[in-house]
Amino acid sequence: MICFVTFYSHFDAIRMRRRLEGLGIGAVLMPVPRDLSSSCGTCLRFETDLPLPDFLSEGTEKVVEALGGGYRVIFSSEEVS
Repeated sequence: MICFVTFYSHFDAIRMRRRLEGLGIGAVLMPVPRDLSSSCGTCLRFETDLPLPDFLSEGTEKVVEALGGGYRVIFSSEEVS
């Protein structure tokens, strides 16, 4: 699956990219697509079949899966109580 992860800060995005690379997952830092929101304007794009909660960090705002015509929210920090 192709995923986009948004963050609360640019530092969180860089830290997550390093963590993913340590797991052997190539991730690309890029501007957030226009139809996704982000606090810092930077997101990661990567492909994986691993369960996502295994590598989410505190600074993760949202994780979405790219679909043919849009996105499906997999995780949102706003849903955590």
